[in-house]
Amino acid sequence: MDGIAERYFEIKVLQKELDQELSGLRQQILDSCKEQDSNRLELENYEIKLIVQQRREYDENRLYETLPDLELWRMLSKPDNSKISSLIKLKIISEEKIKDTYAVKNVTVVQVDKK
Repeated sequence: MDGIAERYFEIKVLQKELDQELSGLRQQILDSCKEQDSNRLELENYEIKLIVQQRREYDENRLYETLPDLELWRMLSKPDNSKISSLIKLKIISEEKIKDTYAVKNVTVVQVDKK
């Protein structure tokens, strides 16, 4: 079991290092695209695309005030985008009812494809 614990620890450290490196590379790509005022770059062997996605970030207090029903609140337990989207799709709650409980955040996704 020591070997498994050791390997797990090594991989977690490596994962943290890789995440940090990926974050730095992502920022360099974003900066480069911003400098060139482009959402798409064609390189010799790669194509880079920046895709803007919208993500909702719910305000827990405002959502609770809008949905005081304890049964609904228990289903949510904590504002969770996928749970809330499911409740809307199932018509358990309406989009109109919760329209003032979240802010829309644009998130830019970096996609690098090999040609």
